[in-house]
This record gives sequence, C-alpha cells and structure tokens, in this order.
Amino acid sequence: MPRTDKKKPVIAVIEFKGTTLPLVAVTLRSLQTEVLSAAASALFGDDAFFEGDAALLDLSQLGDEQDADWAQVQNIFKTHGLNVIGVRGGCDELRQSAAVAGLPSFAAIERAPRPAASAQEPAARPITIETTEALAPLAEIAPTPVAIPAVAVPTMVIDRPLRSGQQIYARGGDLVVLAAVNAGAEVIADGSIHIYAPLRGRALAGASGDSGARIFTTRFEAELVSIAGVYRTFDAGVPDQLSGKPVQVQLSEVPGETTSKLSIEALQTN
Repeated sequence: MPRTDKKKPVIAVIEFKGTTLPLVAVTLRSLQTEVLSAAASALFGDDAFFEGDAALLDLSQLGDEQDADWAQVQNIFKTHGLNVIGVRGGCDELRQSAAVAGLPSFAAIERAPRPAASAQEPAARPITIETTEALAPLAEIAPTPVAIPAVAVPTMVIDRPLRSGQQIYARGGDLVVLAAVNAGAEVIADGSIHIYAPLRGRALAGASGDSGARIFTTRFEAELVSIAGVYRTFDAGVPDQLSGKPVQVQLSEVPGETTSKLSIEALQTN
C-alpha cells in the first residue's frame, strides 16, 4: 500500500497585528527626583492614579540638565500607575543614559493642527503642576485624549460623608456630592464636581483633560483643587476671602501664554 505524506499545518509562532494602547506623554521640566516625587504626590496622592498606562517621557523642556537617576524616575511614576517605556527629545547625553537604563528613544511626531473641539469632543489639556509658593510649573503630564462613549455616562451622586482616606472617582462623567468631603478624602471626576456641602479634602475635576470642567462647593475649606491637572494646594490654609464661602474653580486663559491659570472665585448666592 503506497504511503501518503500528510503535511502538518504551519502554526505561526509570531504574529503581527496593529493595535492601539493608551500612552501618556509626560513632559518633564526637572529630573530632580525629590522635586518630581513631591509634585506627583501632591497631584495624585499616594495611590496609583493611573491604571498601568504606558508613559513616554518628553525631555525637550529640561534645558541644560544632563544627569538623571532613571531608576528613581521610573519608580516615581510607577507608584502612580504609569509604566515608563521610553523617552523623546532632550540632549544626546540624556538619551544615551536613558538607553543604558533600558529606556529607548522615540522620534517626536509632528501632527497637523486639530480643528477646535466641539462640545461633544473636549480637547485634552496638559496636566501642569503648580505650587502655592511659585506658580511656575515643575512638570507637565499630557494625557492621551479619551474616546468619547456613544452612550452618555450618568452623573454619579454621593449622599454620604467621605472620611479621610476615602476616594471617589466619577469616570467619564460629572460627580455630585451631597455630604461633606472631609480632610484626607478625595473626589475625582472626568467632568465637573458639584459639592453641596463643605469641601475640606481634595477635589480633582477634568481628570482626563477636560479644561472646561469646574468645581463648585457651598463651603470652601479645601486641601487641594485641580482642573485638568492644573492644581493648587492650601498647606498654609485657604485665603480669608474664600474660606468657608461658596466658590467655583475653573481654568482661565493667560494672555500671551500657552498655559492656563487656575481661577478660584467666590460665588454670589443671592
């Protein structure tokens, strides 16, 4: 009986497919680990704010800095849920030292200007870190634009007081709080935040880059407020003209500058 040769099916050991992954571009203006750690902790707290997103460090704004402890820099962002995968821009010495540390260089991509965002498509804004002592930004973290869902996200409503250490995140929508946000508690929303009670903790609106988001509270005693990443802390206490009063927090454009300024104004309720 003649022997029949049967060919085995070829199994692809390596298969290439196109994919899209969330990538956060982080523009650094300092490589001093103490400065970066303090600024990141002030903005994101002590927990992992991101969810394991990949991060690319943009070194183009560092000026003459040529030294970096890349392991420490990676650990700082790892603490807040960002996995640094590489760098771009900066001087040759920095890129070479990053490559030695396992962080390859990526070429910057010039993109055509995007049309003005509509009400349904808010433009992503950089997250600018400020301090109360000096308003010059220490670092910028430019979040990747988030795809707008086809179905409207309902507003999250919280009707219980938030204790120290508790955190609420309204992903993709607005947040309404009907009870006190106590010191050490944190409320976050991709949209606006409305607090019909004392705000004594931290409030971060526009967390995904919506610069049109606002924060409203009927009693302002906050530790930190932030809109689209531009934030202000109140370590020395809230100014007398705002303390205990109804306020709104929003971003306002600064003439002649590309960055926005955080505006905190008392609300007239009568």
